[in-house]
Amino acid sequence: MKLAAEIFARKGFQATTVREIATEAGILSGSLYHHFDSKETIVDEVLSTFLDDLISRYRAVIEKGGKPRPTLTEMVRIGFGSLEPHRAAITVMQNDWSYLRQIERFDYLVKAEHVVERMWVDQIKRGQAEGQLRADIDPKLTYRMIRDAIWVAVRWFRPGGRLGTAHLADHYISVLFDGLAAGEPV
Repeated sequence: MKLAAEIFARKGFQATTVREIATEAGILSGSLYHHFDSKETIVDEVLSTFLDDLISRYRAVIEKGGKPRPTLTEMVRIGFGSLEPHRAAITVMQNDWSYLRQIERFDYLVKAEHVVERMWVDQIKRGQAEGQLRADIDPKLTYRMIRDAIWVAVRWFRPGGRLGTAHLADHYISVLFDGLAAGEPV
């Protein structure tokens, strides 16, 4: 499954054939059908594994019941921490989202997107209500900006490179909560 996920990420789901997956795995394409009935089943497993992991980790942090800012900080760490183990799934979701969401089998993608969005937006609203976050920001727009900053990093982040996911998360958290500007506004 990991090999197939990498091929989907590299070539795109639609452009990848079962034969290519089997060839890279060193087996006959018919043998692959012994384990999976279609390439949709393979990508389904890749994406659902990622989303199940992400949502369960977000829920665990939220269920601790901590203050919103530390909860959001941990959620950012979880997001960046997903870049290595789920790199291929994140790439497939970015590249093939529009296509996959048209297939009934993948209706759960949109549902999962709403669940994740609700988790983030609720924490941002809690932070606003408790005075930890600015009241003049739009929670949904803010979530989308955070989400996009995290997931787009998969395009340039290199596992084993100079910066690890923990460093990326720390840097992003600093910019998110402390900003870029120094001193008084101009």
